[in-house]
Amino acid sequence: MFIYCHSLLEEALKNRLGEALSTQHQIFFRTETTGNEEAKSNFLKAEYILGNPPKEWFSENPQNLVFWQLDSAGFDQYSSVLLKEGVRVANMGNWFARPCAETIVGGVLALYRGIDKLTLLKQNAEWIGSRMRAELKIIHGQNVVVLGAGTIGQAVHAILQGLDCNIRLMARTSPNATLHTREELLEELPNTDLVINTLPGTAHHFADQAFFESMKPGSVYASVGRGNTTDENALIEILRAGKLDGAVLDVTYKEPLDTDNPLWKMDNVILTQHTGGGHKDENVGKVDLFLNNTFALENGGNIVDEIDLRKGY
Repeated sequence: MFIYCHSLLEEALKNRLGEALSTQHQIFFRTETTGNEEAKSNFLKAEYILGNPPKEWFSENPQNLVFWQLDSAGFDQYSSVLLKEGVRVANMGNWFARPCAETIVGGVLALYRGIDKLTLLKQNAEWIGSRMRAELKIIHGQNVVVLGAGTIGQAVHAILQGLDCNIRLMARTSPNATLHTREELLEELPNTDLVINTLPGTAHHFADQAFFESMKPGSVYASVGRGNTTDENALIEILRAGKLDGAVLDVTYKEPLDTDNPLWKMDNVILTQHTGGGHKDENVGKVDLFLNNTFALENGGNIVDEIDLRKGY
């Protein structure tokens, strides 16, 4: 069994992977100094892949491929990739769901409680706390719509339940959702205090001008979904008009965000720079999930977080 590891792993995790697998498994680990041609050559002969190789490499379909473990939750960049029939693919939706949810809810709480502004004031030793008190909001009891009922949406829902929010999930087919159509959503938005977007990249510009115009004055928009699901120009316009109290964005359409993008200069916008899924043990999770899914496949079991690239989930 030949394994191509595109993920850059520290030595301890390489050893962990090698020790857990039998001698029948041969592993090629890409490093920061590996040449592109050498890496691609090993990718093309791989039976198992760990990581996110360049999309263009798949123009030459790896003929021996049996299983591909992405090291991310998002995978819309691979939606046009056509693998040979029978290849199994999994992402890391469950592993990254909780940190993504904590980041976006944490960003909302920072915006509500003025923590972003207070942090900047600390740098100048400037005390204006008493003047800020009347501007602060609480999340307790707020009406919230979560766009998407996947692993991240469910994790957001769980956290918000602990904050006593009134939560409605929006998803086309999920039995966990109470809103299933865009029409139902647009009717709900005027009564919604907070919208949190967890949508995949297949929902291009779902949050568009009509969406933002339907939102309640003084409400907040937050997104940990893919960057293309938000029409950033429409969001900037509605923020400039003063209709929304602010926005929290973990992802943007272009990353890194252009230095001249107006979002940088907006006092009521928090940008968490696509750190949502990050935590100190994220590479441990990549290795462990790959091992678990490998053993499951080789023993006739079910793999975790299996996805369909073309369907987008």
